[in-house]
Amino acid sequence: MSSSVNFDAEEPLTSSVKPLTNATITVRVIKSFPYRNVKNIIFNDYNLMEKTVQDLKTDSLSHIKATGAFRAFRNIEFDTLKIYTHAHGSKTVNLIINFDHDEDWMLQDLSKKLVNYDIGNETEISLFNMKDYHEYKANPEEKWL
Repeated sequence: MSSSVNFDAEEPLTSSVKPLTNATITVRVIKSFPYRNVKNIIFNDYNLMEKTVQDLKTDSLSHIKATGAFRAFRNIEFDTLKIYTHAHGSKTVNLIINFDHDEDWMLQDLSKKLVNYDIGNETEISLFNMKDYHEYKANPEEKWL
């Protein structure tokens, strides 16, 4: 069975339509790796040209402290940001965290602008505790089943 799909091959990808000064990014806040306990923060109209890694971290932590849905996440020390996936890029088979690209995708320089890490519209970024990440990476056993 075939179906007709109406689309314009010349139409730009949704990730490139919005300017970097008005981007939408998702921060995946990871409470527990083994139990796959994740909650998303979506930042709309986020200026990737001006915002630094520290700004994103501060905005994310402020959202966690101010939003009731994140009450269970407040006892975790979130200290690390890492790119999970770029828009329209390949995704990892691990649903909780991207183990690839640790050297390149860890946002370690807090003063660096987000755009300098190649973060664009619709990029997903993970926020987590580095110690928990290393423990899970050494033994990626899932306990939620």
